[in-house]
Amino acid sequence: MSTHIIKVPDIGEGVAEVEVIKWHVRVGDDVVEDQGLADIMTDKAAVEIPSPVRGKVEQINAKEGEVVAVGSDLLRIGILDDAPAPADETGKKQGNGIADKPLASPSVRRQAREAGIALGDVQGSGPDGRVLHEDLDAWVRTGPDSGPSAEGGKEARPGKVRVMDETTGLQKPMPGNDQAKPDEALVTPVTGLRRKIGQNMQRAMQHIPHFSYVEEVDVTELEALRVRLNGSWEQERGHLTLLPFVLRAMALAVREYPQVNARYDDAAQTLTHYGTVHAGVAMQTVEGLVVPVLRGVEGHGLWSCAAEIARMGELARMGKITRQDLGEATISLTSLGALGGIVSTPIVNYPEVAIVGLNKIVQRPMVVSGSIAVRKIMNISSSFDHRIIDGAYAAGFIQAVRGYLECPATLFLE
Repeated sequence: MSTHIIKVPDIGEGVAEVEVIKWHVRVGDDVVEDQGLADIMTDKAAVEIPSPVRGKVEQINAKEGEVVAVGSDLLRIGILDDAPAPADETGKKQGNGIADKPLASPSVRRQAREAGIALGDVQGSGPDGRVLHEDLDAWVRTGPDSGPSAEGGKEARPGKVRVMDETTGLQKPMPGNDQAKPDEALVTPVTGLRRKIGQNMQRAMQHIPHFSYVEEVDVTELEALRVRLNGSWEQERGHLTLLPFVLRAMALAVREYPQVNARYDDAAQTLTHYGTVHAGVAMQTVEGLVVPVLRGVEGHGLWSCAAEIARMGELARMGKITRQDLGEATISLTSLGALGGIVSTPIVNYPEVAIVGLNKIVQRPMVVSGSIAVRKIMNISSSFDHRIIDGAYAAGFIQAVRGYLECPATLFLE
């Protein structure tokens, strides 16, 4: 028998340590190749560690929530050539043939484990019957009665019940699953993405002297254009939300106010300006906030921008966002419009120097050319690093964004 040592992988990008956020195996468990062993969290993304070998877990060298150095021993697997096949998610012993094991990627297996779904019960729609994330979503929506379990009598393992949040469209834990009983206090560790979010927010507030600027924007004409474009082209090109228009307005306004499209190294006391706009778009997930980056905003058309936002949003929702989609933003956009609220004070995404925040659209009576008219009004609540951006400069930038949005034809003029 030989031992295979799995070390904390070098994620790159200067990452020196990671946090172990979830173990999927215990000492003594049998594992197969490509089986997910653990989830680790870097500053930018969660990464699953798959098993490169088949064998038995001999030793685990870190606890959940522990921060470990890159290159250190994570766990040891004893390789047993004559070991019996481990049980899969259905509890059925597998043979050594690949046909006996449901085909699925490590991230799909992780999603199935967290949802308590037996992969053997799910009909895969991918190549060679591979189970995809979409198949798991369909299984959750339709229930086991429509899947193979209805015929085979299999039962999924019990797991944390999750329901759909009607406000955000995201899955969330069933109320009561993790709540304390009356007269009790429930103490849970802050780990994983939630810990990273907290660390990043604390760093931003410690380093950046924030100030916020709020302006109201009449988006009546913009909303009329958006509805008209969706009515004509949605089936062919996809749905347009407000975000592609705002991102285009930001990219145009940056030409006049380039200092907002920058990153400040306060240790070296240097400011790096960028000739292209890489916009971080804040997205809420079940686990917390992630900020994937839409690169080269000025090079995207409306539908191209919308498609990229939708792609990243789906990946974020499924927990599959990659490190390539994160980091190195030059300015950020956040939106609470769908959740309500007329004013917010967003935190600048360190080391950027500006963030644009959108609030909900409301109908209000306004004076237009001397007459009262009902208009659609949206507040832009934005924050800036006051070491780099002065109040007048910030106001000028937001007024430029406002000008493009209130006269949407100018969004398409070069």
